[in-house]
Amino acid sequence: MTQFVHSADGTQIAFDDLGPTDAPAVILVHGATAYRAISPSAAALAATGGLRVITYDRRGRGESGDAHTYAVQREIDDIAALLEHAGGTAILLGESSGAVLALEAALAGVPVAAVAAFEPPFIVDDARPPIPADYIARLDAFAADGDRLGALRYFSLKAVGLPSEMVDQMMASPFIAAVEPFAGTLRYDARIMGGTMAGDLAALDRFVPIPVPVTVLVGESTFPSIRTGAAAFADVVPGSELVIVPGGDHQLPADAVAPVLRAMAVSA
Repeated sequence: MTQFVHSADGTQIAFDDLGPTDAPAVILVHGATAYRAISPSAAALAATGGLRVITYDRRGRGESGDAHTYAVQREIDDIAALLEHAGGTAILLGESSGAVLALEAALAGVPVAAVAAFEPPFIVDDARPPIPADYIARLDAFAADGDRLGALRYFSLKAVGLPSEMVDQMMASPFIAAVEPFAGTLRYDARIMGGTMAGDLAALDRFVPIPVPVTVLVGESTFPSIRTGAAAFADVVPGSELVIVPGGDHQLPADAVAPVLRAMAVSA
């Protein structure tokens, strides 16, 4: 059954609390095109046993509310409210751009136990083209025009880096109907990523002061740019660890990730 917390600005955030309440708590932070109704990750993690998984709709998506203006700090406040519900201690598990939001929350001082960053889409070299310099402005323009499908296509081409023929196929798939209603929030993820998709390794320096342990997880079969970005993060940020998930790609495999989370909970 859906539950709700109120963030610092009064916005109502919808969530599910899965698994035993006395197990180590994990707050799942979704990436750019996910929310509770279409993501199987939380239920799969809870089903592995030994974890309490709190999964929520990020603001502007699913059953959560939103504010008239956006700031990354508002989403950090959302996580803080969920952490309070969890009893004041939890591991943050972020997927894709949600992994970067989880890192930002820890950096901002939200007192989480640790961060598990699954497939943060950093671009730190020439493994793929960086996002365009006007990327945020273009997404803002799509939102202003109410062109959610245009935003999804642009995001898929420029941020994900998919070839145009694959994007054409995706735009005709049932997936689009599920994510089109909140495509305006893609501009939120663009702000969360900041300069970390510009091909500049120095953009990762901002995470050096993170005060909690960080485990960066990448699928063995993921995009080359994500693999090099994760390795660079582990090199740059003290106290971070890189874990390669065998056979994995950009979809979180619960059976492989759950043991890592349980081990993190023991050592946190």
